[in-house]
Amino acid sequence: MQTSLSSLIDHTLLRPDATAEEIRQLCQETITYQFASACVYPCWVSYAREQLVDATLCSVVGFPLGMSMSETKSIETSQLVRLGVDEIDMVIHIGALKSKNYSLVKSDIECVVKAAEHAIVKVIIETCMLTNEEKQLASLLAVEAGAQFIKTSTGFSKAGATVADIALIRKVVGPEIGIKASAGIRDYATVMAMVEAGATRIGTSAGVAIVEQEPKPYKKTLQ
Repeated sequence: MQTSLSSLIDHTLLRPDATAEEIRQLCQETITYQFASACVYPCWVSYAREQLVDATLCSVVGFPLGMSMSETKSIETSQLVRLGVDEIDMVIHIGALKSKNYSLVKSDIECVVKAAEHAIVKVIIETCMLTNEEKQLASLLAVEAGAQFIKTSTGFSKAGATVADIALIRKVVGPEIGIKASAGIRDYATVMAMVEAGATRIGTSAGVAIVEQEPKPYKKTLQ
């Protein structure tokens, strides 16, 4: 299947000091460049939905630490879906994973998946905080819980996506589950390295700059 570079990118603005004008610009760029989605904080969802019309809107749950109660994540997800969000990026309970409480990690994700109804759920596992074994376990738990994507990072921790992590996750989850590489991705070469390793979505605030670096025509075939 051939796909455009812009259609891989979640055009993202998750700075806490972002202004209404910056959100409006993000939404306009999402439409102009036909990005996969515009990703904003929950407080901007209603405003962004008005700007985007038929374009895809993404928002975050339990972000960026993942330490909200599962019930809180579920309620937040339900509210976002009612407001018109198409995709949910949630953060796992990292402490539960580290404590080997895998049933809690899975049920936490399941709460969001159930509340999301038709919306796509991407599960942020915050790879920089995990061992390779924990990355694999977190990815498998997310798949078992019904999520459609594994996402590497929030962008608020000590590091973001790596090619090695994308390859590891892809090996674990197989070809059908989406993988979103995020945090620290700011140029075309890095995007292509992530895609070659198995990423099917890219989260970045540098979407416009990346697309403008793209050699024409873009004919990458996704497996």
